[in-house]
Parts: sequence; C-alpha cells; structure tokens
Amino acid sequence: MRGHYDGLAAEYDEHWIYEPGYVPWMSGQIAGALRLGPADRIADIGSGTGLFAKEVARQLRPSHPILCVDPSEAMLSGLGAPPPPGLSPVVASAEEVAEGRARLPYEELDGMWLKESVHHVADQARTLHGLADRLAPGGRLLIVMLPATIRYPLFKAALTRFEELQPDPTVIEAHLHRAGLVTRTSHVEHELRIDRDRYLGMVRARYMSLLSTFTDSELEEGVEEMRAAHPEPVLVFPDRFAFVLGRRAEERA
Repeated sequence: MRGHYDGLAAEYDEHWIYEPGYVPWMSGQIAGALRLGPADRIADIGSGTGLFAKEVARQLRPSHPILCVDPSEAMLSGLGAPPPPGLSPVVASAEEVAEGRARLPYEELDGMWLKESVHHVADQARTLHGLADRLAPGGRLLIVMLPATIRYPLFKAALTRFEELQPDPTVIEAHLHRAGLVTRTSHVEHELRIDRDRYLGMVRARYMSLLSTFTDSELEEGVEEMRAAHPEPVLVFPDRFAFVLGRRAEERA
C-alpha cells in the first residue's frame, strides 16, 4: 500500500480537491469534532500530503506545529520544503506511533485524527489502543471513515469489494471504548458534484486505494461500465462519513 501512495503522491491533491469548498469544509468538521484549540498538541495520523492538516493549521493558527505523520516520504514531500508554518512532518506509520517506535516531539497529544486510513491498519484493536495511550488527559482521538456502504458512482465490482474490505464504524468505536475512551459516533455528509470525465480519470488513476486491487484491464472494464451507467456530464452523489470520536478522561485511572 505504501507503494500505491508513493506512486500517487505527485497528483494526490488534485484528486482529492473535488471542489473549492470541500477541503475547508472537511477540515472544519474535523477541528470542530475534536474541539481543537490553538494551544493543543495535534497529530494527523496518515496525513498524506497534509491536505487537511494545512487547512486546519490555517484555520486554527496552532502554537505547536501539527504533526503530519505518514509512512510515505513521497506523500510528505507534498508539504513542501520547508513545510508551511504550523506543520511538522514525521515519517512513521500508525503502528509505529502506537507502539512507541516513532519519535514524536510531544510526549502526549491533545488531539489526533485518522482520516480514511484506519482500513490500512492490520491490527486495528491493538493500534487504536496504542494511539489512545498517547493521549493526554482529556485528549481526543477521531477516526474519520466511510460507512460500511457507499453511494459512489463506481462500477459494481468496486462497490462489492469495498463492502467486503471496509471496517464497520461500530467495530472501530468498540475498539476505542475498550481502550478506555468515552466514545460516540456521528455522521456528516457533503454533496459532491464532479465532471464525469474527470471522475473517470480519477478512477483510472486509482485515487481510492481500493482501486489498486484491480488489474488495468479490470479497471478499464469498470470505467466503461460507469460510462454506460452515467451518461450525465456531471456526477452528483453524497459523500457521507462516520466520525468515531474517543475522549480520554481528564485524569488517568
């Protein structure tokens, strides 16, 4: 999977900026759910190019740089050299952070989020427990993930495989609860409007990691299926996310 993102790094932001308001909207939702403040010590785990961390930093103006944690150096290079003020890259995986094998500049974190990356974690229960242990008293951990089913205009085989591979948000919440956090799950939704040909190009480029599980010929067949099913020039569909939030008690037991 690291190879998938290394190859996608150069054009990653182009695929994820669906429309001008999408990144500010999602970043605001993340900051609001975590109740982030300027003095918080914050980490974006699986940050990629820092697309959302950049916007959170712009909105929040943190006094401590937001840690952009990702195992792909190619993705983190998208932050720029040097990175923008308010951001600090860390080459590490979620597992390395959870197990204490990644050296972070903050001993504890007040806010942490994983956006659409928890499905890449092999042992989710263990890793989320380890991440929860990195929280300061009162610290918050947010998992932003797609629900168990989606209404994207993808080809049938891709939607079926998504449902086979995508973890259930209720299971993720249970992991956080067993890690000692007070938990809740909510949902946010944003209507997407994307030029059809642009979206077909995004699918060909495997903008979702799910699409990397298909061969070139399978993907091309899928694109033709989508083209036949969606003759309209602009695709309109809901982008719905589960926000699974865990909060550590103000005082450790």
